[in-house]
Amino acid sequence: MKIILVVAAVIIAVASLLVSHLLVSDLLAEERAKMQVWADAMHAINEAGPDDDMSLAFSVIRSNSTIPVVVLNSNGEVNDYSNIDVAGKDTASILKAFGQRMQHAGNSIRIDLGDSIDYELVCYDESIMLKRLSAWPYVQLGIVLIFVVVAIFALLSSKRAEQNKVWVGLSKETAHQLGTPISSLMAWTEMLKESYPDDEMIPEMYQDVKRLERIAERFSKIGSLPEPVASSMTDVLEHVIVYMDRRTSNKVQIVRRFPDHEVIVKMNASLFEWVIENLCKNAVDAMEGSGTITLTLLDDGDQVVIEVADTGKGIKKKDVKNVFTPGFTTKKRGWGLGLSLARRIVEEYHHGRIYVKQSELGKGTTFRIEMKKG
Repeated sequence: MKIILVVAAVIIAVASLLVSHLLVSDLLAEERAKMQVWADAMHAINEAGPDDDMSLAFSVIRSNSTIPVVVLNSNGEVNDYSNIDVAGKDTASILKAFGQRMQHAGNSIRIDLGDSIDYELVCYDESIMLKRLSAWPYVQLGIVLIFVVVAIFALLSSKRAEQNKVWVGLSKETAHQLGTPISSLMAWTEMLKESYPDDEMIPEMYQDVKRLERIAERFSKIGSLPEPVASSMTDVLEHVIVYMDRRTSNKVQIVRRFPDHEVIVKMNASLFEWVIENLCKNAVDAMEGSGTITLTLLDDGDQVVIEVADTGKGIKKKDVKNVFTPGFTTKKRGWGLGLSLARRIVEEYHHGRIYVKQSELGKGTTFRIEMKKG
């Protein structure tokens, strides 16, 4: 659709310019013909005898009310002028400069006065109407460009709003569908705890069910604007590290680089934890289950910076700009929604920024998140 709009705008602009150019060319030729008649009338008046009827020639001279004209003699002095406003100015020098300028532009007609040496030059400019018509195509082109920009912006906004509705609907429906089986699993887990109080696996099962409950809660918050609460960013990152340690092999090492003091940030801890989990899971996939993930937390005054770096296969340069696009993925399995949702949580809910700080094929990738504390 965008391409069609651009092509249509180009066609309209080119057609307008061509038609206007033809009209301007025709009017230029017509104005030159009028000035030729005007010059002939001047010549007739100059050559007329005392008994000649010059009423027609004077009528032709008076009929020009739109085309600016200056008549210069062979010495370059002004003999006559018409349709030029020079009131209250240095009339002679302005008219002389105007005539010379028109002469250099090729807008002049020579009138020989009998003597081969003596002559007059009728120097004229385009009429105001012709100048306006010459400028109109460019005004129209500007209007068309503005229309195209506004139309594309409206289409993008509409598409983005439609995508947001899909994400919100999908998230809330997922949370709704997970609610019933999670409640059932919670009940079964409680029954198992009563029946087998010494079983070591049941607490782990209980933790997994609680995790499912937390995931459903996160999905239910997509589309709403949860109230940010002052929370410990250090604790959030520690929770992610504990979760990832339990679900990755010993070949994956997670390195902490945190400040000595606790970093407090106004945020929705549950959703932000989801963002870091997504980045860590993507890092594990990129490293194919073996490598180092480095979590860095920087306290920079009123801003906090989180970096998630891995030693994986890296991202191709042509793919870096698409990693946050919904549906984009380089994995054989997956929907390509994780990073898209992560960006939404960071930018829309926390008014921060998330981007690929650096990536090198075969060496790894670093994602960077920047957020205000308050």
